Amino acid sequence: MPPNAKGSLLALSAFAIFATHDVVIKVLGGTYSPIQIIFFTVLFSFPLLTFVMIRDSKGGSLVPVHPWWTAARTVSGALGAAGAFYAFSVLPLTQVYPILFAMPLLVTVLAIPLLGERVGLHRAMAVLVGLAGVIVVLQPGAAPLSFGHAAALLGAVFSAFSSVIMRKIGRAERTVVLQLYPLLVNFVVMGALLPFVYVPVELIDLGASAVVALLALIAMACLVAAYRLAPAVIVAPMQYSQIIWASIFGALFFGESLDKMTMIGTGIIIASGLYIVLREDKRKGSSNQPVLRSRSRVGTPSAPRVASFLNRDRDEDRDDQ
Repeated sequence: MPPNAKGSLLALSAFAIFATHDVVIKVLGGTYSPIQIIFFTVLFSFPLLTFVMIRDSKGGSLVPVHPWWTAARTVSGALGAAGAFYAFSVLPLTQVYPILFAMPLLVTVLAIPLLGERVGLHRAMAVLVGLAGVIVVLQPGAAPLSFGHAAALLGAVFSAFSSVIMRKIGRAERTVVLQLYPLLVNFVVMGALLPFVYVPVELIDLGASAVVALLALIAMACLVAAYRLAPAVIVAPMQYSQIIWASIFGALFFGESLDKMTMIGTGIIIASGLYIVLREDKRKGSSNQPVLRSRSRVGTPSAPRVASFLNRDRDEDRDDQ
């Protein structure tokens, strides 16, 4: 099988696993607060991070080289995860994903002030069209908007901000630093808030929290393998397959359906996102490609963001040659 085909299949598998991960979050969200869900999934993630730290052969301090940017990324990542977890808990899957799909568009916008990225007319129009697609999904005035919709949108915004910062400081910071601080902040902050929302956890739900962490790790491993085999222009669009899984899982487990306006808005967002990815692939000689180099996944604080660091390591190896 050609490498591009293998990469595509691995990416499809990764996003199918992520969709399953989100279903477990939604099930847990029917009983527990997102604060409690994040706390326990992060708790189960520390053993996974230990393996990553053992694998890190580069010496150095755990003190960030860019403390303020690291702090900003940590806070934005925590807020993005909290927003996405809450949205998955209270909204239909088919409404959450289209909003989160706007993240590459937001990365393109945020890269202008933070990275000095120049956005031409074509990409600017694609961003505007994509954001119009988000408005179509939200249907302001036609359907009641809830805090869940706002949480999903904030999740996309903060996650995009986190991804752009990752691009800005990723080469200078150690992998373990970029992984450890978000987990620690999530653990401390959610732990401090936990007494206000705590509900006694049944053993099966505790196991489900561990499953969330494990699924995130497996999905990220598949995504890393996909990016090793195929270029980003092949792998990145596979994230949109999640809307298919959202429709299937939503119908099977939650009695949800994909309404006409959500389908139209989702199609607009996906089309604009694909246009930006393809446009940037033509510009791959440029040093500024924030969308293609953003490997983080919205709403997954429990998994080390290994794909970002794999891409960084490959760039470093290429620079050394």
